Amino acid sequence: MRGLSTIERDAVDTAGAAPMLAQVETWAAINSGTRNLAGLAKMAGLLGDALAILPGEITLIEPTPVDSVGADGVVSAIEHGKHLHLVVRPDAPVRMLFTGHMDTVYPVDHAFQSLKWLDDGRLNGPGVADMKGGLAVMLAALRAVEASPLAARIGYDVVVNSDEETGSFSSAALLARAAHGKVAALTYEPALADGTLAGARGGTGNFSIIVHGRSAHAGRNPEDGRNALVAAADIAVRLSKVRGPRLAVNPARIEGGGPNNVVPDLAILRINFRPATLDEITRAQAHIDSAVAMVAAEHDVRIEVHGSFNRPPKPIDPGAARLFDLVKASGADLGLDIAWKATGGVCDGNNIAAAGVPVVDTMGVRGGAIHSTDEFMIPDSLAERAALSAVTILRIAEGRL
Repeated sequence: MRGLSTIERDAVDTAGAAPMLAQVETWAAINSGTRNLAGLAKMAGLLGDALAILPGEITLIEPTPVDSVGADGVVSAIEHGKHLHLVVRPDAPVRMLFTGHMDTVYPVDHAFQSLKWLDDGRLNGPGVADMKGGLAVMLAALRAVEASPLAARIGYDVVVNSDEETGSFSSAALLARAAHGKVAALTYEPALADGTLAGARGGTGNFSIIVHGRSAHAGRNPEDGRNALVAAADIAVRLSKVRGPRLAVNPARIEGGGPNNVVPDLAILRINFRPATLDEITRAQAHIDSAVAMVAAEHDVRIEVHGSFNRPPKPIDPGAARLFDLVKASGADLGLDIAWKATGGVCDGNNIAAAGVPVVDTMGVRGGAIHSTDEFMIPDSLAERAALSAVTILRIAEGRL
């Protein structure tokens, strides 16, 4: 740990003494899939208790209403869990944002519900890396900062949302408000198993395109029908052709249809876009508008488009580059070789960067196989990553960003 000040060394020791592993084991044993409102409420209560060791006021924030398109084409509101928001020293000279999420991708009836120690010392379990391990790291780092003589210099918001895994639609406004006026942000998604961080990220857009046709008998009078399934497939084919090196397009599902002897009058196309730049969002939106208009005219159907580009691309701009350099230097003084690479994945770091705040969004544990039953966390990375965050935060408090 060459290059660390006495204050930083003390913070590293304090962070490492936090009960991170026990917290992960407790939290990961609770199913908190995005739609499991009871599990999310339980997690919010435990996280609120854990965050209470920090000064400031903790608030449970009601989710912003969100609409969803059902398989029947009906648009209705879907329920979300509440979000946690902690505000500490809002008048401090340096202010930061720290974010995480309490939800996982594993629904309440998923088979993956328990933890298991693997022979190589890794911990396998739902959400251990993504991101209950990250939440423990974040809390340990902030606990160490609060014990530091530099604590008074830094104020911060902590946002732990309940819907990151489904796009943060009910928490996006909260994230934007919390990001306002911050000098930097850290988000606690997992790093790769070797410690590599995510750098630039592409954006994402998810759309449900509802096609209303007209039913008819498939043998007696098919010409009177307007096949919604065929029209939806036509849109999918047209949009898939606009993919390119900086825009991925994935028509993921078409719902609709029925008996073989009925011309289907309803179909829903679910489609995902991954733009690398804001220009690609503009191009993709233009193609959506064009494809919908042409298919509506050619197939004589009515089409509704629901969805948006909810997470814009996150480039490495000069502010982000300075923050990455600071994280890398902090890691070097801890004996860690911090590297990063671009990724096609998205997270709340995209939203934060869009608010104009530099962010490193993979400050959580080292792990892998996330979103699968092989998900794992490397336990040694708990103290390691908590130390990395604590040192980085203290250096930002000193004005070294």
